[in-house]
Amino acid sequence: MLKQEKVAFIGTGVMGTSIVKHLLNKNYEVTIYTRTKSKASSLIELGAKWAETPMEASVDKDVIFTMVGFPQDVEQVYCGDNGIFQTAKKGSIVVDLTTSEPTLAKKIYQIAKEKEIYSLDAPVSGGDIGAQKGMLSIMVGGDKEAFDKMLPIFEVFGENIVYQGEAGNGQHTKMCNQLLIATNMIGVCESISYGLKAGLDLERVLQSISTGAAGSWSLSNLGPKMLKGDFEPGFYIKHFIKDMKIAIDEADRMGLDLPGVKLSKDLYNHLLERGYGDNGTQALVKYYID
Repeated sequence: MLKQEKVAFIGTGVMGTSIVKHLLNKNYEVTIYTRTKSKASSLIELGAKWAETPMEASVDKDVIFTMVGFPQDVEQVYCGDNGIFQTAKKGSIVVDLTTSEPTLAKKIYQIAKEKEIYSLDAPVSGGDIGAQKGMLSIMVGGDKEAFDKMLPIFEVFGENIVYQGEAGNGQHTKMCNQLLIATNMIGVCESISYGLKAGLDLERVLQSISTGAAGSWSLSNLGPKMLKGDFEPGFYIKHFIKDMKIAIDEADRMGLDLPGVKLSKDLYNHLLERGYGDNGTQALVKYYID
């Protein structure tokens, strides 16, 4: 795709803001919409145009990205009275970066197809750090033709970009990702809690175990934040619980039992009830040490 193509971006949260900055830095013309305009002020100052609704943002755009919180939000921004499908032009490409339901991704794909619009479900992984560095992993479902057209734009903010097949497969792949994170996070928190109780120098512990067989992205990137008491969200607990529910529901439909992720969801629900829903996922350590 050429840089002069017009882009809309719906939902400029923690990760969306960084992605839009990368697009602006590459001279894309970007129109944004998010629920609270004041939270998008930094992007407007950088040159992003503001729209009052997803419908307004989508007028005459070649590419329309969405990155919102929950599946119901996704459905609303696409199919609602002020939604994208009210104004998106034929031949445009809609790309949902939200972690959402595979079944909803397939529904949006079918509606888009009827309107002669391309649709890709393209959830991402890498959190706020990956978004800031432009190194997100992007898992893409939908038509290969649309993926090939989008690849140059994906490369603006992503590094590991893989076409996963038909509509919904991007979301299924993201569920595989979230399942690994959910169970791994328990191990990270229990390891740190154990080291703390044993009176170890936890920075030295991380130095020893981060690069061995126990190493993981969560241990290397979120372990140090746990030690500092830094629970600012790279990814919200309330959104992670949503992801785990999607994974469990999809697994149930396939007749698959996932006890590990069910335990993780129970632990995070305990934190949600204590008011930590807007903290980052690394706050799970509070379950063990508070």
